[in-house]
Amino acid sequence: MTSIEFQPELYTEVERRRNFAIISHPDAGKTTLTEKLLLYGGAIHEAGSVKARRAQRKATSDWMAMEQQRGISITSTVLQFEYNDCQINLLDTPGHQDFSEDTYRTLAAADNAVMLIDAAKGLEPQTRKLFEVCKMRQLPIFTFVNKLDRPGREPLELLDEIEQELGLQTYAVNWPIGMGDRFQGVFDRHQQQIHLYSRVEHGSREAVDTVIDVGDPKIEELLEQDLYYQLKDELELLDELGAELDQDLVHQGKMTPVFFGSAMTNFGVDLFLNSFLEYALKPGSRRSTVGEIAPTYPEFTGFVFKLQANMDPKHRDRVAFVRVCTGKFEKDMTVNHARTGKTIRLSRPQKLFAQDRESIDIAFPGDVIGLNNPGVFAIGDTIYTGQKIEYEGIPCFSPELFATLRNPNPSKFKQFHKGVSEIREEGAVQIMYSADESKRDPILAAVGQLQFEVVQFRLQQEYGVETQLDLLPYTVARWVVNGWEALDKVGRLFNTATVKDSWGRPVLLFRNEWNCQQLQQDHPELELAAIAPVVSGQQPVDG
Repeated sequence: MTSIEFQPELYTEVERRRNFAIISHPDAGKTTLTEKLLLYGGAIHEAGSVKARRAQRKATSDWMAMEQQRGISITSTVLQFEYNDCQINLLDTPGHQDFSEDTYRTLAAADNAVMLIDAAKGLEPQTRKLFEVCKMRQLPIFTFVNKLDRPGREPLELLDEIEQELGLQTYAVNWPIGMGDRFQGVFDRHQQQIHLYSRVEHGSREAVDTVIDVGDPKIEELLEQDLYYQLKDELELLDELGAELDQDLVHQGKMTPVFFGSAMTNFGVDLFLNSFLEYALKPGSRRSTVGEIAPTYPEFTGFVFKLQANMDPKHRDRVAFVRVCTGKFEKDMTVNHARTGKTIRLSRPQKLFAQDRESIDIAFPGDVIGLNNPGVFAIGDTIYTGQKIEYEGIPCFSPELFATLRNPNPSKFKQFHKGVSEIREEGAVQIMYSADESKRDPILAAVGQLQFEVVQFRLQQEYGVETQLDLLPYTVARWVVNGWEALDKVGRLFNTATVKDSWGRPVLLFRNEWNCQQLQQDHPELELAAIAPVVSGQQPVDG
């Protein structure tokens, strides 16, 4: 790397930025917590109700029609707001396991992760799976134990489960006082203060709290005696047996600060947000083709981690979500596109707030900007100024469900082709085609069934095309590492189907894992991969 010229503005802006993604199992309260963080951050004045969507204002982060109908998050969104002189970029991810690939890509743009856990259920399968992705990326993980306003498991039991199952050291930043109907507040271990909360209607406004220092005799008047003595006993246990907070271990993803609260009633949300800003990792260095690059490197660089079509259905737009990695982004700047070698002028950049957008003039490392994408960008693309730089690509998950997508109405061919092409660009589902050129219908390859439903719903809603889906009897996909030449050498294969992905590369589909293992035993010279190789310098192809 060239020597870095010190830029005070760039350094200051990096220091005040915090960027994080929320991961959770479905129904842990992720959308509710997101709303309440926005409420306390002053980004919205009243939190939308998640439980009664039709009667209340829609939740901010769930903007897609299907999300609002079903009450689930199925696409990642970006929510940016200022709080305590910090610029916060909140990357809201789908909780549903069928959309884990979208979450995986979003985590590539995050500096920190907030792991949301239901106090009654503890760790759940999807939480564990997403934790593994965070661990692989060495992201700092902050844990928010939610729904303390309902009956749940003992807090000490939950801490033990996190330590035993995830191998993470825990440090309880605050501690709950009561649970369920008797949940009255939390004890802030850092400030040695008790926060007693007053419930507010539907949790749509900030909770009012009474703050009491730990030595204040009023505690015994305000707290029921059994809750007071229970709190004292549990805090003594924590002090004796628990680890000390170690900022370095937090930043290495080896220790998780744990917060207890209730997103629905707003109890503990403000304490979490304040502590998070203090403990979270600021935008850091990233690996590239020229080594580690610090965010204060003066040239602008960024990478595309998500594409979304039709965020504004009236304009049929396509937006590329770009994580700014280094330098200063400025409106109308000219950048180089690493994959294609082309020069692009970045006009009309946008600040994203779920579906809402507004024009921006500048952005700094840690920020996420929206760029209009007339077919220029693909997921994983790097854009830069100065010397050529390319960040690590974002690989695809191995799909487990496959179906042929048919358009029964020939007059809708153009709309069908356009819809499939744009949805493929987003990575909402993988698109493959038969190696037999006579079969032109696209094959949808997904991690979960709901991805199929979303594709059909969006083709109908956004492109006016009704489609038919024919499920295929395959559950395993493997990429042929050395391409068509390697495949031609082995000759005819049995108990497998040969298809090509959007990049024209050969993929073998198997009915089950046993068939896959059998082929590898019969042809050890054929190298197969469960994760699609990252492509650079090549455009996807259709059919």
